[in-house]
Amino acid sequence: MEIEIFNNLKSFVAKYIEEIQQSALSLAELDALCSLGEAAAIYNYVKPNISKDIKAIKIVKGRHPVVEQAVGEENFVPNDLELNSEDQRIIILTGPNMSGKSTYLRQNALICIMAQMGSLVPAESAELPIVDKIFTRIGASDDIATGQSTFLVEMNEVSNIINNATSQSLVLLDEVGRGTSTYDGLSLAWAIVEYIANKNKSKTLFATHYHELTALENYLPGVKNFNVTAQEKDDGIVFLHKVVPGGTDKSYGIQVARLAGLPQEIIRRAEEILMQLEEKSFNTNALEISEKKKDLDIKEDRWKDVKKLLEEIEKLDLLNITPLQAISTLDELQKKVRSLKVLG
Repeated sequence: MEIEIFNNLKSFVAKYIEEIQQSALSLAELDALCSLGEAAAIYNYVKPNISKDIKAIKIVKGRHPVVEQAVGEENFVPNDLELNSEDQRIIILTGPNMSGKSTYLRQNALICIMAQMGSLVPAESAELPIVDKIFTRIGASDDIATGQSTFLVEMNEVSNIINNATSQSLVLLDEVGRGTSTYDGLSLAWAIVEYIANKNKSKTLFATHYHELTALENYLPGVKNFNVTAQEKDDGIVFLHKVVPGGTDKSYGIQVARLAGLPQEIIRRAEEILMQLEEKSFNTNALEISEKKKDLDIKEDRWKDVKKLLEEIEKLDLLNITPLQAISTLDELQKKVRSLKVLG
């Protein structure tokens, strides 16, 4: 009896499957629109100005729609963003871990996506162009099944970005190059920024701990430095989460490790090693300079002796000298040359 009823019901419903599916799609769309509308009303979202004629991304007091709710609206620090096609196309973003660099990257991508899908956005105001693609390289993961390391996965993703991004794309890169040695990673990160600036010309946010990359602002057009502020206080660190112009040369790694609860023995030892490394670096540079100066002084002294030797040769009166005197003089000059090691 139950099976017969079920089969009859199934046959009846099957007649209206297209109508049911269409109704479900309509209800899903209505649900999404209502959710976006409710969120916009509750959390003070604004209508973005979006157009194909706009060339620059200008977001004033943008917020991350999810993180803001997790930490509380009153605790979230909003930040501005401006990316254009001229003097500020690429932002090199530095700052300590936990300062909010990745959140800043993600929130701006989300604002662009929300605006382009027709939603209001979490910001005080937003003026946005239409982007053709949004590329991200954020986070670290490996692929054990195919034998790909974290670094190889990262390079594959960066390769995809480089090969497909256009001047109308938005590119977000977070800590590219950290999966290999310091110099290899820095070199790759540097070259990638140069390539994007010269070839892809995409609007780009590049978060990094390679403070050397801030030098790119000085010679690469369109690159600007920004940093997420932090404040040292009582051997600790306070994250201000504010993005401001300019680079930074501090990562506060040890302070972050202290916040994470690592044993004091490790923290103290890390501080000792850091001081030794910094001192070694300084002494090495000083030694290189000292050795170069010493080498220049030696060469200068030798040149003075050579000049004296040449003056002696110039003063020789070859017309009024005997063969025996000439051989004796030549022997003395040869000895002087050997003592100066000019030929060595």
